[in-house]
Amino acid sequence: MPNKHNDDSLPTRGIYLLPNLLTTAGLFAGFYAVVSSMNGHFISAAVAIFIAMIFDGLDGRVARMTNTQSEFGAEYDSMADMVSFGIAPGLVAYNWALFSFGKFGWLAAFIYVACAALRLARFNTQVGSADKRYFQGLASPAAAGVIASLIWVGSEYKINGEDYGLIIGIITIVVGLLMVSNFRYNSFKDVDWKGKVNFVFVLLIVLVFVVVASSPENILLIIFGLYACSGPFTTIRSVKKLKFEHVLGDDQDADFHNDKMSKTENEIKAKNDESK
Repeated sequence: MPNKHNDDSLPTRGIYLLPNLLTTAGLFAGFYAVVSSMNGHFISAAVAIFIAMIFDGLDGRVARMTNTQSEFGAEYDSMADMVSFGIAPGLVAYNWALFSFGKFGWLAAFIYVACAALRLARFNTQVGSADKRYFQGLASPAAAGVIASLIWVGSEYKINGEDYGLIIGIITIVVGLLMVSNFRYNSFKDVDWKGKVNFVFVLLIVLVFVVVASSPENILLIIFGLYACSGPFTTIRSVKKLKFEHVLGDDQDADFHNDKMSKTENEIKAKNDESK
């Protein structure tokens, strides 16, 4: 068994300042989004959710870079995610478009919040055993990005959310269900971020930032909308026959596991060929 005292990669029981400070900042952004929506400032609420996403991406990376991972930090991060990407998007959507639709409005928001909680609970129980190339179900930050960008676009164009409350409610429910689905979403964890690139690629990155800055609400809605739709497309393409287990269930169908086994077998075969 690994010795926790000798293995720096394992989380400890200590509480470290820097990563938890970033997590607190993300939690504050999520709470601020709820308060802003209650006051009718929906653009500020949407932007706050995206700011929470930035801090959520930073705290874990900073913890790994500074070797300050801890069990407390992991649990605290999960609780903060529930507020920022579960409760906040659900309540902001409710305050913007759903509050006048009675039971349908608050039930649509509740379904999203409940699905976010289930998604986070499932993710926490699968750490270390799931295929790192894919997320099982739409990640809660991405789901929050769909809702937040939709509200941002609507507010920017002076659209009254109540006029489209039925559509917004259906979208909120569908996005929530995507979080608890078995659809596979690319995690981009296999991308070599430390690899070398040529000058043209760096120039393209600059151009991407310029395009996003020119109309952030529209670009973000397109990006997160396409990513949300990519899960069903990726799943359907990767299986021979779509079954109910590929959409919902306790575990994914054996076809997924066969994909992983086939990849492992191909890697072993390739190494044997090289040795010959």
